[in-house]
Amino acid sequence: MLYKPAANYFFGEIMSKFFYKGRIEKKPKYESFGFTTKRAAKLGTSENPLNLTVQTEERKVAVVALADEHQLAVEVIVDASSEENTQALDVLLNKPTTTTFATTPKRNDPCHCGSGKKYKKCCG
Repeated sequence: MLYKPAANYFFGEIMSKFFYKGRIEKKPKYESFGFTTKRAAKLGTSENPLNLTVQTEERKVAVVALADEHQLAVEVIVDASSEENTQALDVLLNKPTTTTFATTPKRNDPCHCGSGKKYKKCCG
């Protein structure tokens, strides 16, 4: 009589019960999942404000007003000897938009030229 050990006894708890492909799977390391304590803060928030340099006090008031309008946190330094550096603010305010194209009407829809005919009988 042949001795045949039970599958659970032979492999123990190392192997997953489901989707066995002939190899022993390692248990995952759970330290890499879950809440990240060292996340990168978004630019322009109170945790990571924009650092801007302007030359005059009037320009500082204008930049702060623009940042408040767009709900951004900024730290503005007035320094007449250095050149103005507001590039980070310009990048956040001028985000590119996705290009969209107008779809052509379906064959049985009314034509877009305004004739009242179906698209397939008029312009299609």
